Amino acid sequence: MFKALLVEKDEDSGKTSASVREIALDDLPGAEVTVAVDYSTVNYKDGLCIGPGGGLVRKYPHVPGIDFAGTVEASSDHRYKPGDKVVLTGWRVGEAHWGGYAQKARVKADWLVPLSEGLDTRAAMAVGTAGLTAMLAIMALEDHGLEPGHGPVLVTGAAGGVGSVATAILAALGHEVAAVTGRPAQEGYLRGLGASEIVPRDELTEITRKPLEGERWAGCIDAVAGAMLGRVLKQMKYGTSVAAIGLAGGAVIEGALITPFILRGVNLLGIDSVMQPYANRVRAWQRIARDLPMDKLEAMVQPATLSDLPQLGRDILSGQVKGRVVVDVNA
Repeated sequence: MFKALLVEKDEDSGKTSASVREIALDDLPGAEVTVAVDYSTVNYKDGLCIGPGGGLVRKYPHVPGIDFAGTVEASSDHRYKPGDKVVLTGWRVGEAHWGGYAQKARVKADWLVPLSEGLDTRAAMAVGTAGLTAMLAIMALEDHGLEPGHGPVLVTGAAGGVGSVATAILAALGHEVAAVTGRPAQEGYLRGLGASEIVPRDELTEITRKPLEGERWAGCIDAVAGAMLGRVLKQMKYGTSVAAIGLAGGAVIEGALITPFILRGVNLLGIDSVMQPYANRVRAWQRIARDLPMDKLEAMVQPATLSDLPQLGRDILSGQVKGRVVVDVNA
C-alpha cells in the first residue's frame, strides 16, 4: 500500500472531493513502466482536476498530477530498467490517466524522458511542465531569430510558473527581460530572477482599435492571451515573434487586427507541451540543465506535501501561487 491524492465523485450530487488515501499497486492503471515517484508539482491543470467538478477528469476515482520525476521500479520496455531516473510531463497524464500525486505511478514508456545530466528529481520538478513549456517557447523564439541585444523580451504572467522560469533563463542568456505582473509586491521577486523592467499589467489590458503602436518588444512569451495579447502584437518590433503558451486572460484575442502580421511580419507561435515529440523534449531538458541558473530556480520553489494539494489547487486557480510548487509525495 502507498499514499496518493485520490479525487472521488459523488454520483448523486456531482460534487468531487480530494483526500490523501492508501491505495494498492494493483489499483494503478496498466502500462509498461512502474515508477517510484519522488516529486511532482502544481500546475493550473492540476487545480482544475483537484477542484470542484473535477475539471478535466472524466473517470473516477482519479489520481491527478500532470508531471512527476522518480526512479523506475519495474519495466517491460527495453528502454528503461529498474534504477533509471525519469521525468514525465504531458500526454494527458493526470487528466485522462492517473498521474504523479502518488508515491507510485504506472505509465507508458513512450511518455517518459531520461533525467538530464545536471538535474536531480527535485530540480526536475522545480522546473516541471511549466519550465519545460518556458524552454520550448524560448527555443521557438530562437528558431525564429531571437538573439540577445535586439531589445527587451516581454514575459506576461511573469510571476507564474512559466513566466518565472522564462524570466530566469532569458536573463541568463543575456536578454533584457520586461516582466508583466498585476501584483506589485512581486517586483523584488522578478528582479531577483533577472527582470530588468517591470511592466504593470494595466498598461497592456486596455483594448485599442489602433492598427499598430510603437515598436517595443524583440520577443514575447505570453501566458495571458485575451486583450493583453491583442495589445502586445501591435507593439512587436518588425519581424519578431510572440510565443503563446496560455490563456489566463481568455481564449479570444481581443482587439487583435491583421496589421501586425502583414505590415510588420510578426509571427504568432503556438507552444504545446502536452504532445511534444520525444526529441524536442530531450533537447528542451538538456537546454534547461545548461541554461537555467540553479540558484534562480531555488528562489522560485515553494515546498509542499500531498496533504497540501487540495488548498494549493484552489490557490492556483485564483492566481495566488507564485513561482514553482514542488510536491514531495513521500513527506
